[in-house]
Order: sequence, then C-alpha cells, then structure tokens
Amino acid sequence: MKSIRLRLLQWLIVPILLINLAGAALTYVLAWIPAQLAFDQSLADAGSALAARLYAGPGQPGIDLPTQAEQVLRADDVDALYFIVRTGDGKVIAGDVDFPALAAPGSRAYDDAMRGEPVRVSSRIVGKGVRAVHIGVAKTMRKRSQVRSATLRALILLETLFTLTLIGLIWISVTNGLQPLTRMRANLLQRDATELAPLDHVGVPLELSPVMGAFNELLDKVRSGAKAQHDFLADVAHQLRTPLAGVKLQLEWLAARYPGDPETLHSVRLMLLSNERMIRQTNQLLALARAEPSRFEKNRLERIDLAVLIEQVVQYFVDEAGKKRIDIGFELKRTMVAGDRFLLRDLIDNLIDNAVRYTPRAGTVTVRCFSEADASVLQVEDSGPGIAPHLRGRVFQRYVRLDDKTEGSGLGLAIVRDIALAHNARIDVLAGPGGSGTLMSVRFPKN
Repeated sequence: MKSIRLRLLQWLIVPILLINLAGAALTYVLAWIPAQLAFDQSLADAGSALAARLYAGPGQPGIDLPTQAEQVLRADDVDALYFIVRTGDGKVIAGDVDFPALAAPGSRAYDDAMRGEPVRVSSRIVGKGVRAVHIGVAKTMRKRSQVRSATLRALILLETLFTLTLIGLIWISVTNGLQPLTRMRANLLQRDATELAPLDHVGVPLELSPVMGAFNELLDKVRSGAKAQHDFLADVAHQLRTPLAGVKLQLEWLAARYPGDPETLHSVRLMLLSNERMIRQTNQLLALARAEPSRFEKNRLERIDLAVLIEQVVQYFVDEAGKKRIDIGFELKRTMVAGDRFLLRDLIDNLIDNAVRYTPRAGTVTVRCFSEADASVLQVEDSGPGIAPHLRGRVFQRYVRLDDKTEGSGLGLAIVRDIALAHNARIDVLAGPGGSGTLMSVRFPKN
C-alpha cells in the first residue's frame, strides 16, 4: 500500500529538484559568460596596447616596446601572457617566436595551446596590404579555471542548501497538510469499541468531508444494528420472564399436590431446577442488555451508598450460602459512588453469586466496601479454588467458564465487566490472603 505522504513528496520534490538543477545551470551560464567576456576583453585590450605602439618604418613597420613596457604587459601572478607581432609575410617584429599560428582575425577569442598548456588567444590585423601587421595575444587559463571552480563550488553549496531547505519546507507542509488525517486516526483509535457517536465535522478540510460523511454513515448503520440486537435481546429476556415464572408456580403446585408420589416428585424437582436455571439465564441476559456501555445513560447517575445497596440484597445470598454451609460475612462502611442503582445492583448480585457458586462447602465469602483517598472500593473475597494468573483475563469474556462442574452460563463476570466500564471503574482479579481463593476488587473513581 503506497503512502499518501510519499506520493505527495514524490510529486513535489522531484519536479522542484529538476527545476532547481535547471536554475543552477542557468545561473552558472549567466555567471560564467560575463567573466569569460571580461577575460577576453583584457586580451583584446593587451592587443590594442601593442597596436598603439606600432609605427611605420622606412622599410617595414616597427614597434616601440621597451623592456619595461613588455614586463608591465606580461606582469601577472597567476597566468603567463604571450604575444606575437608579425608582418604579413610572417616576419616576427616582436614577441614570442613559438607563438602558435594565428587563426583568421575576428572579434572573438578562441582556445589554443602553447608550450604544453591551454591558452586563450585574441588576434587582430593592423594596416592593409603589404604593410599589414598581425598581432596575437595569448594567456594561460589558470585564473579562468580558478574563477570557474570557485563559481561551481559556490553554486553547489548554495543549491545544496536551497534544496535541503526546500525539501524540509515541503516535508513540513505535507505533514501539516496531513494533520487532519492524523487527528481523524487518533480520534478513531481513542474510541471504545462501543462508542458509535458520529465524527465531528468541525475543522475538517473540504477534501475530507466525503470521508467523514462515509464514516458517519457506517457508524450510523453499526449503531442501528447494535440497537436492534440490544432491543431483541432485552425483548426476548423480558418476554420469557413471565411464562417462566408461571411454569415455576405450576411445578411448585404439582410438587405440593403429589407429595407421596416419589417418581412424580423427582421429575417435578428436576423440572424446577431446569426452570430455575432458565430464569437465572434470562435474568442475566436482561442484565447484560442493560449493562451494555453503549446504552449507558449518564443522566441516570445518582449518589448511591454501596453499603446500603448491599444490605438490600444480602438476604438472598445468606440463604444461598446457608445451603452449602458457607460462612458469608459483610464488612460494610459508608461508600458513596456516582452510578446507576439497577446496574450496580446487578454488579453486586453477580459478584456475590459467583463467589458463593464457586466456593466449596463450609468455605467463606466476605463482602467489603470502603472509601480510599482516590477511589470507592467494592471487594468480594472467597475461599474457592482461585484463578490462575494467566486465566484471569479470560473470566470476563462471555460464555467462558473455567470450571465445568459448577452450574452457570458464563455471563456473570461479563456483566460485571460491562457495568464497571460504564461507570469508568477498574476491576482487578487477585489472589486471596495467603495466595488461596479469589479477591474481586472494583475501584470506582471519585468525582
């Protein structure tokens, strides 16, 4: 999958680099041509100076060029200067006799070689006919090479600096341009799996509006599907409660009507046990539907004392624990939380029921609630078989049961997890005192 960032950088950096190279070449040409013309003009000026010293002799032209004047003409710390003054028939009047043959005189200088070194040559003709004098001036190109190298070095340095600056600006611009995508990604990653609210269009660039619209349409479809599933689950669970309660009453009536018939009584008791399991699973499905974090209504929050809430449901669990001779104790202190009364009751019911269900006969279960500096804490401790550390995360998954010998649907702790998430609470599974049993701890943040 090709990155949008790389695609943008490719389409921006490559053309800019090509344009930059073309601009560098043009700058070099514009810088070198005037320097070349200046060097050529100095050669032409030297030829003019030599022509100014010519005079017409009785037999042939001559030149008034004292030694000192020649030294001044040749003076240069870098380059060597050569010249030749010849008559039309090739006789040398002055200068270097090994000067290369002159090209046809013209206004432009040209390149040649002298004494094994490249030179730049300028030539001219003074006079006409048999009295014409050919003047040639040549100069080595050391200074020209130095100027050319300095120009190239400066251009390379400047172009490298400009190129890196442009690449940096392009990178920053592309990164800033992609910030809306980065923010959208961060927004989606921060969301919980159950958060299906539409994405906010505020501050979104025009180009991303269709994408945001498509995302919101998808979220709306998912939200509608989740709502339909939730409503179906709640409706089924609610509709089953009444007929199941009626079946329970009929079975209890049959058990009371035929107390002396062992076979009938045994069958009725088996049916009552199955009916009880069905009622419990129906109630758990209804609790699971209520506990969905996506369905949690913040406006139903109220200040609730966990100690009072536990006292309201304690009798049922005392009776259930008595059937297994379990010593169930309560250490309750005033513990205020902001929550939904019905959901918190489901959380307490499932935690205590889970502890009683998995604690062996003659075991102990302790329920505590207390306040700390930064949290309100609910704890349920049992003397059961405990949960191995590597399995503690699995117990909150739906329909997962670690002990197949104990009756249950595998939904109780999943309901506890969803209710805790809805209340921004943290639930921890720990070992009991001495490393035996299980300690379920729910920490509600204080507002």
